[in-house]
Amino acid sequence: MRDREILNFIRSLYGKEGFIPLHEPVFLGNEKRYLEACIDSTFVSSVGRFVDRFEEMVADYTGAQYAVATVNGTAALHIALKLVGVGEGSEVITQPLTFIATCNAISYCGAQPVFVDVDRDTLGLSPESLRSFLETRTLRRNGLCYNKTTGNRIAAILPMHTFGHPCRIEEIARICEEYRIPLVEDAAESLGSFLGDRHTGTFGRVAAFSFNGNKTITTGGGGMIVTDDESLARRAKHLTTTAKLPHPYEYIHDEIGYNYRLPNLNAALGCAQMEQLPEILKNKRATARCYRDFFKKLDEVDFVDEPENARSNFWLNALIFGEKPQRDSFLEMSNARGIMTRPVWRLMNRLPMFEQCERLPLPNAEWLEERVVNIPSGVRSTE
Repeated sequence: MRDREILNFIRSLYGKEGFIPLHEPVFLGNEKRYLEACIDSTFVSSVGRFVDRFEEMVADYTGAQYAVATVNGTAALHIALKLVGVGEGSEVITQPLTFIATCNAISYCGAQPVFVDVDRDTLGLSPESLRSFLETRTLRRNGLCYNKTTGNRIAAILPMHTFGHPCRIEEIARICEEYRIPLVEDAAESLGSFLGDRHTGTFGRVAAFSFNGNKTITTGGGGMIVTDDESLARRAKHLTTTAKLPHPYEYIHDEIGYNYRLPNLNAALGCAQMEQLPEILKNKRATARCYRDFFKKLDEVDFVDEPENARSNFWLNALIFGEKPQRDSFLEMSNARGIMTRPVWRLMNRLPMFEQCERLPLPNAEWLEERVVNIPSGVRSTE
């Protein structure tokens, strides 16, 4: 009975009888015009005025000094980690409740993830769990932090702002400063999210955003590296442009680089989407408010709201069920009735690639894994 009530509410909220996706892109502005202009210019690959403009727009919006566009969020995260010195044989402390890209990017650097727990309210990395690991399982030598067990250097801390909800990033940043470990933010899901008056992605040395087709705004596929460090920004652009040295016509490369620059065609889409971002966020906040009010009336199902002192983008709205059987029943019924829902990701430490990685006890992550469900969160028609 409760599940049917929830599904009926979602249908009424979106005002449609057919399939309701989890999150689909909307193109309400200059997308077609900018794409045509890009095609007419013939600059459709990784050089063009739309790439420059898109980088400027994201930097201005987030408050970061520099932004470097990439082909996707995973590429942005890979380079962000390399920029702070993550390399072969090092370790990166992160959270197990995340999308696979977080740990894949660590692996691309030849490093290993180390898992600490998350908080139940933010769904993001727990400062208490992080401090516990650093205090009990690491030692400091010559200004660097090393894992006591493996002897490997802790090269970075990598929290993720889950579903767009800011984690306790200020506390995490203070711990990173205390232990002199670079902070890299996985802000892939959080464009439009603020903690206080600061945008996510601006608390660490460098951060990565994603513009995949299911994100708040999209470039089809795309990502962005943001930083306040000019030297890191220059190096990010160099590495993502196949490490090619500037020259009018010769092709000379001074190290192994990556063909990671965002094509102008995708950036044209991104510029139009950035123009619509304030209205998209307004629409999504209204949807979240409707969900919040509705779920206040239901027992055994909690709506994941924005953390204290935060303004979330509500990229994906989420529910927490009382028990796993209730979650599974809702997933089966909703998808059978044409309303797309999905469980949270399988914990990274349960995947075969990462099951041998070191970790602390993960009671919160394991509790959430059995209970969290994402529900439709896309922009609703205003007609």
